[in-house]
Amino acid sequence: MPAIAGHGLVRAVPTPLSTEQCQAKWKIACYSPLQYRQAYGLNSLYKKGVTGKGRTIVIVDSFGSPTVQHDLDVYSKQFGLPSTKVQVVKWGKVPPFDPNNSDMTGWAGETALDVEMAHAVAPGAKIVLVETAVAETEGVTGLPEMMSAEKYLIDHGIGDVITQSFGATENTFPGFDKGDFSSIEKLRYAFKDAAKHNVTVLGSSGDGGATDSTADGKGYYKYRVNSWPSSDPLVTSIGGTQLHLDDKGNRVKPESVYNDNGAGGGGQSHVFTRPAFQNGVRSVVGARRGTPDVSMAAAVNGGAWVYSSYDPKATGWGVSGGTSEASPLFSGVIALADQYAGHRVGDINAALYALNAKSAKNPYTGIVDVKDGTNNSYAGVTGYTAVRGYDMATGVGTVDAARFVPALAAASRHH
Repeated sequence: MPAIAGHGLVRAVPTPLSTEQCQAKWKIACYSPLQYRQAYGLNSLYKKGVTGKGRTIVIVDSFGSPTVQHDLDVYSKQFGLPSTKVQVVKWGKVPPFDPNNSDMTGWAGETALDVEMAHAVAPGAKIVLVETAVAETEGVTGLPEMMSAEKYLIDHGIGDVITQSFGATENTFPGFDKGDFSSIEKLRYAFKDAAKHNVTVLGSSGDGGATDSTADGKGYYKYRVNSWPSSDPLVTSIGGTQLHLDDKGNRVKPESVYNDNGAGGGGQSHVFTRPAFQNGVRSVVGARRGTPDVSMAAAVNGGAWVYSSYDPKATGWGVSGGTSEASPLFSGVIALADQYAGHRVGDINAALYALNAKSAKNPYTGIVDVKDGTNNSYAGVTGYTAVRGYDMATGVGTVDAARFVPALAAASRHH
């Protein structure tokens, strides 16, 4: 299974239900893209023609899904969105899809989630889906193929933002226990290349709270750990929140930390020291790189409706969550900012923390602090609490795109 898979509780429903119906039927909230658009302040941008038009989102998933185009078309039609053509790039000898292979169906579910969430936020953006031939698990397995695919696309000018809904616990990489981080260092070339070409790179912060999966993928470390690529300073780490919305998408209360059927990943990297962009939050992260940087919807109780038909036995609508939902949602926000700016905003970390430093005094940054006191403790490992300002539960918080997109576009003008 992918190390960060979208977590679904509800599957193969013939048609999406309202939030109220989901709460009555399954005791969870479920949300449509129209509710997300309202919650994240996206509608005013669309009215101005800011839809991600002219921009390209790159999504990387092992194996992909054979029904991705059909599924996006059904999803778009259901909610009255224009669909878009998904350009599929097969990287390596991708094996034929087998609906009885749980690895493949896990990744196909992830692919549907990634593509539909990116499209929900940036309906005008192009989507390039890279399907790799080796499953990403823990340690380096599957990652070399993903990084070589990313570098190839960057070098060929394809993609303005890359979203990665995968991650492997730092501790599972060869040499980690001896303090030798060369196995991670050797994989960073794609991100260095992205920085050189002003391509924004995002990574899900994980669904294990302050811990994450052991090498066999069957359990969790009993102490705080972090995962790569989210922990990489060249990547913007996307954490998870729980939205509390009514049927129209208006907030009934402020966001809390994603902590159901998984919990938003966050904490200190054991590989990377604190990057300069986090100097302003050194009192929180200490001498290490801290994650996440910013958060979007990820709770399963408050999950997203996703349509898929790759498994003939489970075709239909399901509700999914996880930070592998949050990263593609944020990739849509980046595509909007790229269009708004008229150029790629590139590595946003310095801009994000500069905006955060101003946000306490200036509401026009579009950064929305998550500070309700909830936490990402998970699997018996004490996590971090959402407090005022930056924290390792949700990073700087979440965003009001109507303000954040123009603010980020302005802050990235130095490129």
